[in-house]
This record gives sequence, C-alpha cells and structure tokens, in this order.
Amino acid sequence: MLSGPSGVGKGTVVAALAKAVPRLWVSVSVTTRFPRPGEIDGVNYHFINDAEFDRMIAAGELLEWAVYGKNRYGTPRQPVEQALEGGVPALLEIELQGARQVKAAMPDAFCVFLAPPSWDELVRRLTARGTEAPDVAAARLKRAGVEMAAIDEFDAVVVNASVGHACAELITLLRLQT
Repeated sequence: MLSGPSGVGKGTVVAALAKAVPRLWVSVSVTTRFPRPGEIDGVNYHFINDAEFDRMIAAGELLEWAVYGKNRYGTPRQPVEQALEGGVPALLEIELQGARQVKAAMPDAFCVFLAPPSWDELVRRLTARGTEAPDVAAARLKRAGVEMAAIDEFDAVVVNASVGHACAELITLLRLQT
C-alpha cells in the first residue's frame, strides 16, 4: 500500500512503477468526484455517484473508504482479494484514513509513505497543478500537515525527490516483501 499527502506525486510514481513491474496489479479506486482533465473512468478511478457509493458501503464491497475534501474515495474489496489469492502483488494508492483502515483489516499489509523532499516542494507541487480552487488547495495543504505527522505509522518511507529514484526504492521494497 502506498500513501502520502496530496500533491506528493503518488499517481505519477505508481504509473512509473506499474510500467517497471508489469506483474504488479494496481487497484483502481472508486470516487464520487468528477474527473479531472485527462482522467479516464476505469483507468484513473471508477467515477460513481453518491448513491452507488452508499450501496457499495452497505454491501461491504469496499475494503476501505474515506472522505477527502467534499468527495469520497474507496477501494473495491473483491479485485484486491482476487489479486492476492492469485499470488499477484497488489498495490493500493490510498490516503491516510484508508491506509489505517486497510492496516486494521489486513495487519500483514506492507505500508509505504511517499514523502515530499520538503514542505516547500509539496506546496509548490500542489499549487502548480492548478486543478483546484485556492480554498481547496489550502484545505489540502492543511490536511497534508496532518498526514505528514502520521509518517511513523508506516513500515517504510520513500522520499519522492524524483520519480525514477522513488520508483527504484519501491521496487527494492517490493523485492524485500515478495
């Protein structure tokens, strides 16, 4: 499982990791938010409405779920369990609330925190992407402070100074865990 604050580059690192390790299965989360420009349903996220999200919660179909900003995100349980039962390494890209839920449900899960090289760099990355209104970006930064404070809850920390370096460190960690 890979977690870290918004803007740290989780999606970019996961995409590079998936290319470098074709055997790795990457979970696709569900979300109630609208797609950002360039995002594809079923690839980046499964974009669903609130009623479908509620149904999935009630049916126990989510391994974890959390509210982030004004939207909800969750990990469908069945695909994760199928990958693991098939002996395929599975990677979940999730935020802190979800990471805590997965760790509680699956105590043997290996949890990696993706950290920025500095707070200033995280601020730059989050604001430079320009996908949120300033008040939303400010809320994400406030939340990032809380997430950074939880770094000791994770089994390993990888600093995302560069995508290539972070990807190489994650590959090393995956080899240690498989």
